[in-house]
Amino acid sequence: MLERIRIVLIGTSHPGNVGGTARAMHNMGLEDLALVAPRCEPLTADTISRASGADHIVHGARTAETLEQAVADCTLVVGASARSRTLPWPMITPRELGDRLAEELAGPETRIALVFGREDSGLSNAELQRCHAHVHIPANPDFSSLNLATAVQVLAYECRLAWLAQQEAPAPDTEPAQPLASHEELEHYFAHLERTLIAIGFHDPAQPRQLMARLRRLTLRSRPERMELNILRGILSATEKQASGGTPVDRGEPDPPA
Repeated sequence: MLERIRIVLIGTSHPGNVGGTARAMHNMGLEDLALVAPRCEPLTADTISRASGADHIVHGARTAETLEQAVADCTLVVGASARSRTLPWPMITPRELGDRLAEELAGPETRIALVFGREDSGLSNAELQRCHAHVHIPANPDFSSLNLATAVQVLAYECRLAWLAQQEAPAPDTEPAQPLASHEELEHYFAHLERTLIAIGFHDPAQPRQLMARLRRLTLRSRPERMELNILRGILSATEKQASGGTPVDRGEPDPPA
């Protein structure tokens, strides 16, 4: 279970925090680290020193330009957030996150990303809106600023507790779940949805009124299976066809399977 949990750091500005994160991960048995647009050189002497023997995680870390690239294959993306937002998003505690892990990672194709933002400003609204849920560490409200590696340590600890509990639990006697849509598949769906809503005159990009953000929240909250998402995209394709007078729309991509 732990090998399918990815820690994602966005815009990290200090190499010591990369090393400290690697150490926190290795302490709890996590190995998958992704760095998105780091604002520092990730691999330095300070990185290796702070990693304290977990430098293999730093050497093996993947680097991506965008959050979408870093979590494309993930079926659950959870963003660490300390701020309230103008558009409320599903919010969970670290313990609630741990309680969900066994079920979320039951399928062989499932993978979870835990996303952490910049040391000075956290995650942007756009990045948070690409997460299924937000996790908030309930620190002392009078002194709630956590070091990046410390925040990773808290969530990694909850992941390990969930893994230990799974080792002791009997194997479930249930039907295998259908595969959930990946982050990449959801992003293709949202692009398709926005294009279709514009075509039928329902969505005006000049006056968005948070329409797409609200539709993102609705869809991500529902956790659609891959087949369900294919059905929705089939409906969008049929809608596009009708909007164009019955002429098939060339989207430059294959139609989703039936």
